[in-house]
Amino acid sequence: MDSSSTGTGTGTGTGGDRRQATRQKLYEAAVTLIAEQGFSSTTVDEIAERAGVAKGTVYYNFQSKAGLFEALLRHGVGLLTAALREAAERTSAEGGGSVAALDAMIRAGLAFIDRYPAFTQLYVAELWRTNRAWQATLGVVRQEVVAVVEQALTEGVAAGELSEEIDVPLTAAALVGMVLVAALDWQAFQPGRSLDEVHGALSLLLQGRVAGRLA
Repeated sequence: MDSSSTGTGTGTGTGGDRRQATRQKLYEAAVTLIAEQGFSSTTVDEIAERAGVAKGTVYYNFQSKAGLFEALLRHGVGLLTAALREAAERTSAEGGGSVAALDAMIRAGLAFIDRYPAFTQLYVAELWRTNRAWQATLGVVRQEVVAVVEQALTEGVAAGELSEEIDVPLTAAALVGMVLVAALDWQAFQPGRSLDEVHGALSLLLQGRVAGRLA
């Protein structure tokens, strides 16, 4: 999971870059293994071997397997949040309104999931588990994603583009959930569809055209 284009790397200079590269290897190894065989069945030895580093490197960077997974959640959701925010800001800079920004975020979310399907599967699975040590962290990073969508909705209401009756927090959560579920269904059951096709279908839902055509 590349963080170079989003500014989420840590440290400065060669030492910081080297450490970030090592963390990157561990993230990629962990997300692949945990997606394949589950968190409990995945060992630190396996993560280190898959990443091509010594076992001690895992503990040096994250203290524990749980610490690595919690950092992985923060890292992955940070990339998603940055992608959504960038899409909204780019649309605004081009003169688009709030609905256009929401549509751009839907596409950015689909593109992210297409690029990182294993991480997305893990993230969605963990949302339903309540006995994890990182549950509080998961709640925080989830809100970071939803907050970007909430901002676009709030601006849309203020500009008169969207109805004042919209429940902004619930609608934002619904839009994020729609993208996650639709994208995972696309990956698992409709892989022949293109990103453009999936985005087009969700774009119609966003604009309310589906209900209009069925009426």
